[in-house]
Amino acid sequence: QVQLVESGGGLVQAGNSLRLSCAASGRTFSRYDMGWFRQAPGKEREFVAAISKSGGTSYSTDSVKGRFTISRDNAKNTVYLQMNSLKPEDTAVYYCAADPSGRYYQSPYWGQGTQVTVSS
Repeated sequence: QVQLVESGGGLVQAGNSLRLSCAASGRTFSRYDMGWFRQAPGKEREFVAAISKSGGTSYSTDSVKGRFTISRDNAKNTVYLQMNSLKPEDTAVYYCAADPSGRYYQSPYWGQGTQVTVSS
């Protein structure tokens, strides 16, 4: 099992940056692919970015390419989401998720979320 706790959200002006962290409990963090998702009010949860177990492969949705970067530190059991050039449409609750096979929507391992609000 793994428990996930997100942090780093907040209120920022458009164009600024935030770095989200997701800390995982347990000794098996490196066995999980990790993903970031977000859910805006009235919308479905959507994929943002994901990274492989070793950190060697990552990918993100088109709307954040060139602005957001996912990374992980397996020694610290933590995955990060560096968000630059934030836009009001990035406002959402951001969640991290873990799954051995990258099947996040079927995974029981989700954090509680952290709110990101971008003002114009």
